[in-house]
Amino acid sequence: MTGMERLIIIGMVLLGTLLTRFLPFLVFPTGKPVPPYIRYLGRVLPGAVFGMLVIYCLKDIQWLQSGHGLPELLSLGVVLGLQSWRRQMLLSIAGGTACHMLLVQYIF
Repeated sequence: MTGMERLIIIGMVLLGTLLTRFLPFLVFPTGKPVPPYIRYLGRVLPGAVFGMLVIYCLKDIQWLQSGHGLPELLSLGVVLGLQSWRRQMLLSIAGGTACHMLLVQYIF
């Protein structure tokens, strides 16, 4: 890769980063009310992302093979328990991940 190509890539990454940082402030200024569809997306997208994360994590498990799926099911139980207890998505994700890592590394 030539020096000019590197500069172009760095410039494009910089432009993309700045655009994604400043565009919301330009589209939705402070004095204007936020449109209802943006409020709706802010309400429903976190749960949708969390659901997609669960499906993505469980999609390749061989459920019918011996011992497979048990660490995932136990970790899923930890996630559901933490979410129903504390209602904090980051805590649920971190707790489930830690549980899965401990189970896979030390038990299974």
